[in-house]
Amino acid sequence: MPRVSMMPDTLNAENRKFAQKPLTEPLFINSVPKSGTHLLRNIVRMFVPVEQQYHDQFIQHPNLQQHLAAFDPAKNYLSWGHLLFSDASAIELAGVRKVILYRDPHSWVLARARFFLSDEFSGNIDHVKGGRIKVEELLNLMILGIYQKVPSMLDLYTHNAVAWLGTENAAVKYEELVQAVKTVDSLDAEVYFRRLLGQCGIDPVPDDWRERVKVGADRKQSGTARENLTGLEVEIPDVLPEAQKKLVEFMAPGLRKLLGYE
Repeated sequence: MPRVSMMPDTLNAENRKFAQKPLTEPLFINSVPKSGTHLLRNIVRMFVPVEQQYHDQFIQHPNLQQHLAAFDPAKNYLSWGHLLFSDASAIELAGVRKVILYRDPHSWVLARARFFLSDEFSGNIDHVKGGRIKVEELLNLMILGIYQKVPSMLDLYTHNAVAWLGTENAAVKYEELVQAVKTVDSLDAEVYFRRLLGQCGIDPVPDDWRERVKVGADRKQSGTARENLTGLEVEIPDVLPEAQKKLVEFMAPGLRKLLGYE
């Protein structure tokens, strides 16, 4: 299994500076990997008692059965992970509020490439680090996947996002979340966060919500934020090249439109 190395954050201590109201039902934040999971998770953590935060494991399909306690209606935990849609996950999370986070596939390809090249990631594709292949070839691997090593973009989006949609699950776009964080003092941001927090079962929204959002959104608290990645020896572009945009459409026709990016 790949390993992710991150420095621990101090958000549990920050959380205790605010008056907390317990969740009344379990909440699970699910996401496509590299879609801003830590950003959304850390913000929501500022509104939930630390004792109700399930820190034991980042929940995914292989460890689902070992961490069903995260969804115990008697505990009402906030938990998070990259959980693919299946009969098992649908059944085990039937009584759980779910928020589904994803980002534009175009920027996702770039984010995935940066993370895989960083020191924070260690796994069975370390041989592609250090500029051993061209950047364009690396981006193609992020889109198509690597046989028996790395799932394709389509597989991840299909099972971690698309399959969960069309139900009562709340969908969150990374780009909209980032914009709301950047403009947190605006009326538009207030409307956005009141809706988002309500979808998370945080009701009423506390008057100091802006301060909590600012603390949770502090990028220094996220070990996977772009500027906190280390060991990057290859320059990944800020915008996906046209050839790779066409490859995304070839591999996943209609995906961006379905997710609201066209």
